[in-house]
Amino acid sequence: MTTIIQPRTADPKGAVNGAKLFNRLCATCLTLFALIWLVPFAWALITSLRDDAAITQSPTSIFAGGWSLDAYSTAWDNHPIGTWYLNSLVISTLAVIFTVAFCSMAGFALAFLRFRGRALVMAVVTAGLMLPTEALVLPQFIEYRSFHLLGTFWALVLPSVAAPISVFVFHSFFRGIPTALIEAARIDGASWWRVYATVCMPICRPAVSTVAILTFIGSWNSFLWPLLVLSQTRSQTIPVGLASLVDATSPQYAEIMASSVLGFIPLIAVFLVFQRQIVQGIATTGIK
Repeated sequence: MTTIIQPRTADPKGAVNGAKLFNRLCATCLTLFALIWLVPFAWALITSLRDDAAITQSPTSIFAGGWSLDAYSTAWDNHPIGTWYLNSLVISTLAVIFTVAFCSMAGFALAFLRFRGRALVMAVVTAGLMLPTEALVLPQFIEYRSFHLLGTFWALVLPSVAAPISVFVFHSFFRGIPTALIEAARIDGASWWRVYATVCMPICRPAVSTVAILTFIGSWNSFLWPLLVLSQTRSQTIPVGLASLVDATSPQYAEIMASSVLGFIPLIAVFLVFQRQIVQGIATTGIK
Protein backbone atom coordinates (compact mmCIF):
# COMPACT_ATOMS: atom_id res chain seq x y z
CA MET A 1 0.00 0.00 0.00
CA THR A 2 1.30 3.43 -0.94
CA THR A 3 0.78 6.27 1.48
CA ILE A 4 0.54 9.75 0.00
CA ILE A 5 1.59 12.53 2.31
CA GLN A 6 -0.01 15.82 1.55
CA PRO A 7 2.35 18.79 1.84
CA ARG A 8 1.61 21.26 4.55
CA THR A 9 0.13 24.50 3.38
CA ALA A 10 1.46 27.73 4.74
CA ASP A 11 -0.68 29.37 7.37
CA PRO A 12 -1.44 32.88 6.08
CA LYS A 13 -2.68 34.04 9.47
CA GLY A 14 0.56 32.96 11.15
CA ALA A 15 2.62 34.77 8.55
CA VAL A 16 0.54 37.93 8.96
CA ASN A 17 0.79 37.77 12.76
CA GLY A 18 4.56 37.22 12.54
CA ALA A 19 4.93 40.20 10.24
CA LYS A 20 2.86 42.39 12.56
CA LEU A 21 4.89 41.27 15.56
CA PHE A 22 8.15 42.04 13.75
CA ASN A 23 6.88 45.47 12.68
CA ARG A 24 5.84 46.29 16.23
CA LEU A 25 9.22 45.19 17.55
CA CYS A 26 11.01 47.40 14.99
CA ALA A 27 8.73 50.33 15.84
CA THR A 28 9.43 49.86 19.55
CA CYS A 29 13.20 49.79 19.02
CA LEU A 30 13.02 52.83 16.74
CA THR A 31 10.96 54.76 19.31
CA LEU A 32 13.39 53.80 22.07
CA PHE A 33 16.43 54.98 20.12
CA ALA A 34 14.62 58.17 19.10
CA LEU A 35 13.90 58.94 22.75
CA ILE A 36 17.54 58.28 23.68
CA TRP A 37 18.62 60.90 21.15
CA LEU A 38 15.79 63.39 21.67
CA VAL A 39 15.74 63.54 25.48
CA PRO A 40 19.16 65.29 25.82
CA PHE A 41 18.21 67.74 23.07
CA ALA A 42 14.87 68.51 24.70
CA TRP A 43 16.54 68.88 28.10
CA ALA A 44 19.10 71.34 26.69
CA LEU A 45 16.37 73.33 24.95
CA ILE A 46 14.18 73.55 28.06
CA THR A 47 17.13 74.44 30.30
CA SER A 48 18.15 77.25 27.93
CA LEU A 49 14.71 78.81 28.37
CA ARG A 50 14.82 78.86 32.18
CA ASP A 51 16.40 81.21 34.71
CA ASP A 52 19.74 80.33 36.33
CA ALA A 53 18.35 80.72 39.84
CA ALA A 54 15.47 78.38 39.07
CA ILE A 55 17.84 75.86 37.49
CA THR A 56 20.06 75.88 40.59
CA GLN A 57 17.15 75.55 43.04
CA SER A 58 15.15 72.87 41.17
CA PRO A 59 17.07 71.48 38.19
CA THR A 60 14.53 68.73 37.49
CA SER A 61 11.43 70.96 37.51
CA ILE A 62 11.08 72.16 33.92
CA PHE A 63 8.36 74.75 34.65
CA ALA A 64 9.92 76.37 37.73
CA GLY A 65 10.86 80.01 37.19
CA GLY A 66 9.10 80.39 33.84
CA TRP A 67 10.52 80.40 30.34
CA SER A 68 12.21 83.25 28.48
CA LEU A 69 14.71 83.91 25.66
CA ASP A 70 17.04 86.03 27.79
CA ALA A 71 19.81 83.41 27.74
CA TYR A 72 19.91 83.45 23.93
CA SER A 73 20.18 87.23 23.72
CA THR A 74 22.84 87.28 26.44
CA ALA A 75 24.90 84.57 24.76
CA TRP A 76 24.67 86.27 21.38
CA ASP A 77 25.54 89.74 22.73
CA ASN A 78 28.38 88.77 25.07
CA HIS A 79 30.21 86.32 22.81
CA PRO A 80 31.19 86.37 19.10
CA ILE A 81 28.89 83.47 18.23
CA GLY A 82 28.14 84.98 14.83
CA THR A 83 31.86 85.04 13.99
CA TRP A 84 32.21 81.45 15.19
CA TYR A 85 29.29 80.50 12.94
CA LEU A 86 30.96 82.15 9.96
CA ASN A 87 34.30 80.48 10.69
CA SER A 88 32.71 77.05 10.96
CA LEU A 89 30.70 77.63 7.79
CA VAL A 90 33.74 78.71 5.76
CA ILE A 91 35.91 75.86 7.03
CA SER A 92 33.20 73.22 6.53
CA THR A 93 32.34 74.48 3.04
CA LEU A 94 35.98 74.48 1.91
CA ALA A 95 36.46 71.03 3.40
CA VAL A 96 33.46 69.72 1.47
CA ILE A 97 34.64 71.20 -1.84
CA PHE A 98 38.21 69.90 -1.61
CA THR A 99 37.22 66.52 -0.16
CA VAL A 100 34.68 65.80 -2.90
CA ALA A 101 37.10 66.92 -5.62
CA PHE A 102 40.22 65.06 -4.53
CA CYS A 103 38.64 61.94 -3.01
CA SER A 104 36.45 61.40 -6.07
CA MET A 105 39.52 61.56 -8.32
CA ALA A 106 41.37 59.15 -6.04
CA GLY A 107 38.41 56.75 -6.00
CA PHE A 108 38.12 56.96 -9.80
CA ALA A 109 41.83 56.19 -10.25
CA LEU A 110 41.65 53.19 -7.91
CA ALA A 111 38.51 51.88 -9.63
CA PHE A 112 39.44 52.17 -13.32
CA LEU A 113 43.10 53.00 -13.85
CA ARG A 114 45.77 50.32 -13.86
CA PHE A 115 49.13 51.51 -12.52
CA ARG A 116 52.03 50.08 -10.58
CA GLY A 117 51.44 50.10 -6.84
CA ARG A 118 47.65 50.31 -7.16
CA ALA A 119 47.12 47.44 -4.69
CA LEU A 120 49.49 49.06 -2.22
CA VAL A 121 47.66 52.39 -2.42
CA MET A 122 44.33 50.63 -1.86
CA ALA A 123 45.80 48.80 1.14
CA VAL A 124 47.03 52.10 2.61
CA VAL A 125 43.59 53.67 2.13
CA THR A 126 41.94 50.68 3.78
CA ALA A 127 44.41 50.82 6.67
CA GLY A 128 43.57 54.48 7.11
CA LEU A 129 40.01 53.49 8.02
CA MET A 130 41.33 51.70 11.11
CA LEU A 131 43.66 54.49 12.24
CA PRO A 132 42.20 56.70 15.00
CA THR A 133 42.21 60.42 14.40
CA GLU A 134 43.90 61.13 17.72
CA ALA A 135 47.00 59.21 16.59
CA LEU A 136 47.56 61.76 13.81
CA VAL A 137 47.34 64.87 15.96
CA LEU A 138 51.03 65.14 16.87
CA PRO A 139 52.45 64.36 13.38
CA GLN A 140 49.97 66.75 11.77
CA PHE A 141 50.80 69.49 14.26
CA ILE A 142 54.52 69.19 13.52
CA GLU A 143 53.86 69.08 9.79
CA TYR A 144 51.61 72.16 9.68
CA ARG A 145 53.93 74.07 12.00
CA SER A 146 56.78 73.48 9.57
CA PHE A 147 54.61 74.88 6.76
CA HIS A 148 53.65 77.90 8.93
CA LEU A 149 49.93 77.10 8.62
CA LEU A 150 49.06 77.08 12.32
CA GLY A 151 46.42 79.65 13.14
CA THR A 152 44.98 79.59 9.60
CA PHE A 153 41.86 77.97 8.21
CA TRP A 154 43.95 75.84 5.84
CA ALA A 155 45.26 73.89 8.82
CA LEU A 156 41.66 72.74 9.41
CA VAL A 157 40.66 72.25 5.77
CA LEU A 158 43.60 70.25 4.42
CA PRO A 159 43.53 67.34 6.94
CA SER A 160 39.93 66.54 6.03
CA VAL A 161 40.80 66.34 2.31
CA ALA A 162 42.75 63.11 2.72
CA ALA A 163 39.80 61.17 4.14
CA PRO A 164 40.08 57.39 3.62
CA ILE A 165 36.35 56.87 4.18
CA SER A 166 35.53 59.34 1.39
CA VAL A 167 37.93 57.61 -1.02
CA PHE A 168 36.38 54.28 -0.09
CA VAL A 169 32.85 55.62 -0.73
CA PHE A 170 33.72 56.90 -4.20
CA HIS A 171 35.71 53.77 -5.03
CA SER A 172 32.78 51.53 -4.06
CA PHE A 173 30.35 53.59 -6.14
CA PHE A 174 32.61 53.75 -9.20
CA ARG A 175 33.08 49.98 -9.06
CA GLY A 176 29.32 49.66 -9.42
CA ILE A 177 29.26 51.55 -12.74
CA PRO A 178 29.01 49.13 -15.72
CA THR A 179 32.35 48.59 -17.39
CA ALA A 180 30.66 48.67 -20.80
CA LEU A 181 29.75 52.31 -20.24
CA ILE A 182 33.37 53.26 -19.53
CA GLU A 183 34.64 51.22 -22.50
CA ALA A 184 32.10 52.84 -24.82
CA ALA A 185 33.27 56.29 -23.79
CA ARG A 186 36.91 55.29 -24.29
CA ILE A 187 36.16 53.85 -27.74
CA ASP A 188 34.50 57.14 -28.71
CA GLY A 189 37.80 58.86 -27.97
CA ALA A 190 37.06 60.29 -24.53
CA SER A 191 40.04 60.81 -22.26
CA TRP A 192 40.09 59.55 -18.72
CA TRP A 193 39.50 63.11 -17.48
CA ARG A 194 36.42 63.43 -19.70
CA VAL A 195 35.15 60.02 -18.57
CA TYR A 196 35.53 61.14 -14.96
CA ALA A 197 33.93 64.58 -15.42
CA THR A 198 31.12 63.88 -17.90
CA VAL A 199 30.27 60.20 -17.42
CA CYS A 200 31.01 59.11 -13.85
CA MET A 201 30.48 62.23 -11.74
CA PRO A 202 26.91 62.93 -12.97
CA ILE A 203 26.01 59.33 -12.11
CA CYS A 204 27.49 59.33 -8.62
CA ARG A 205 25.38 62.12 -7.16
CA PRO A 206 24.33 59.94 -4.18
CA ALA A 207 27.99 59.35 -3.31
CA VAL A 208 28.76 63.06 -3.67
CA SER A 209 25.84 63.93 -1.38
CA THR A 210 26.91 61.37 1.22
CA VAL A 211 30.54 62.49 1.29
CA ALA A 212 29.58 66.17 1.30
CA ILE A 213 27.12 65.83 4.19
CA LEU A 214 29.36 63.60 6.31
CA THR A 215 32.35 65.88 5.68
CA PHE A 216 30.35 68.97 6.58
CA ILE A 217 29.08 67.42 9.82
CA GLY A 218 32.51 66.06 10.76
CA SER A 219 34.24 69.38 10.06
CA TRP A 220 31.55 71.33 11.94
CA ASN A 221 31.80 69.07 15.01
CA SER A 222 35.60 68.84 15.07
CA PHE A 223 36.97 69.97 18.43
CA LEU A 224 40.43 68.65 19.30
CA TRP A 225 42.30 69.74 16.17
CA PRO A 226 40.78 73.26 15.98
CA LEU A 227 41.49 73.67 19.70
CA LEU A 228 45.20 73.02 19.07
CA VAL A 229 45.51 74.98 15.82
CA LEU A 230 43.41 78.12 16.37
CA SER A 231 44.56 80.27 19.26
CA GLN A 232 42.72 83.55 18.69
CA THR A 233 39.19 83.83 20.05
CA ARG A 234 37.62 85.38 16.93
CA SER A 235 39.11 82.73 14.66
CA GLN A 236 37.69 79.81 16.66
CA THR A 237 34.93 77.51 15.47
CA ILE A 238 31.60 76.80 17.14
CA PRO A 239 32.67 73.74 19.25
CA VAL A 240 35.85 75.41 20.52
CA GLY A 241 34.06 78.68 21.19
CA LEU A 242 31.27 76.99 23.11
CA ALA A 243 33.80 75.12 25.25
CA SER A 244 35.39 78.44 26.22
CA LEU A 245 32.06 79.65 27.65
CA VAL A 246 32.10 77.08 30.46
CA ASP A 247 33.28 78.75 33.66
CA ALA A 248 34.08 76.30 36.44
CA THR A 249 33.69 78.90 39.20
CA SER A 250 30.28 80.34 38.28
CA PRO A 251 28.69 78.44 35.39
CA GLN A 252 25.76 80.12 33.66
CA TYR A 253 23.69 77.05 32.86
CA ALA A 254 21.03 78.74 30.76
CA GLU A 255 23.58 80.66 28.71
CA ILE A 256 25.68 77.53 28.14
CA MET A 257 22.64 75.53 27.03
CA ALA A 258 21.46 78.36 24.78
CA SER A 259 24.87 78.49 23.11
CA SER A 260 24.83 74.72 22.67
CA VAL A 261 21.39 74.83 21.06
CA LEU A 262 22.60 77.56 18.68
CA GLY A 263 25.61 75.36 17.88
CA PHE A 264 23.81 72.19 16.83
CA ILE A 265 20.72 73.71 15.17
CA PRO A 266 22.54 73.97 11.78
CA LEU A 267 23.47 70.29 11.90
CA ILE A 268 19.88 69.29 12.60
CA ALA A 269 18.73 71.47 9.70
CA VAL A 270 21.29 69.92 7.34
CA PHE A 271 20.27 66.41 8.34
CA LEU A 272 16.55 67.08 8.01
CA VAL A 273 16.98 68.64 4.56
CA PHE A 274 19.39 66.04 3.16
CA GLN A 275 18.38 62.89 5.04
CA ARG A 276 17.06 61.25 1.85
CA GLN A 277 20.39 61.81 0.12
CA ILE A 278 22.24 60.34 3.11
CA VAL A 279 20.15 57.16 3.09
CA GLN A 280 20.36 56.83 -0.68
CA GLY A 281 24.11 57.35 -0.72
CA ILE A 282 24.71 54.79 2.05
CA ALA A 283 22.46 52.26 0.29
CA THR A 284 24.09 52.68 -3.12
CA THR A 285 27.71 52.75 -1.96
CA GLY A 286 27.40 49.66 0.21
CA ILE A 287 28.55 51.22 3.50
CA LYS A 288 27.59 49.16 6.50
